[in-house]
This record gives sequence, C-alpha cells and structure tokens, in this order.
Amino acid sequence: MTEKYQTIKNAILNGQNIEADYKGYHRLMTPHAIGYKSEKEQCLCYQFAGESSSTSEFPENSPKNWRCVTLSELENVVAIDGDFHTCNIHSKKQTCVDDVDVEISF
Repeated sequence: MTEKYQTIKNAILNGQNIEADYKGYHRLMTPHAIGYKSEKEQCLCYQFAGESSSTSEFPENSPKNWRCVTLSELENVVAIDGDFHTCNIHSKKQTCVDDVDVEISF
C-alpha cells in the first residue's frame, strides 16, 4: 500500500476531500471508494472543483463529475476538510474498483 493510498483511505474514513494533481490538472475531489482493479491501486472520486481536460466547471449533482483515478498517476495528494460532494443520480454500478477496500456508504 502506497502513501497516497493510505492518505486517500484515511480521507474516506474521516469524511475528508482530497486535493491532488492528476494527468497534469489540479483537482479537488471527494473520494468514494478505494481498492484495486487488475492489481492497480484505484479510487472512485467525485470532482467538485479544479480543472480537467474537458472542463473547468463542475455543477453539483452532475454524473459527469465522476472520476476513476489510477493512483500511480496522482501527484501531490493532500487530505483537506470541506463539504461532502457526490451525485445522487446512480444510473449504473461503479466499475472503477473491483476489490474494494473502503467505500462511503450512503
């Protein structure tokens, strides 16, 4: 388990968000699930601010804000306090993390 994995896992357990750089973009996200897929550390996050390759606007409760993050591509990961962000529209089961270690239950 890497240090960034532990930081994100603790953020989930403590109800925190994360701030990190991913694929060259600074992002603020609420992690929802962490674990493994094909032996890679992965996290399902809901991005609520920052930037991405497709947008810099992140409307609340939008299913377009979900991000499947491969932890090896994350840099400068920090847990931060703040409001919980999610999307209440669940049209399909998540496929980001197969072997779930910790996830938010709601």
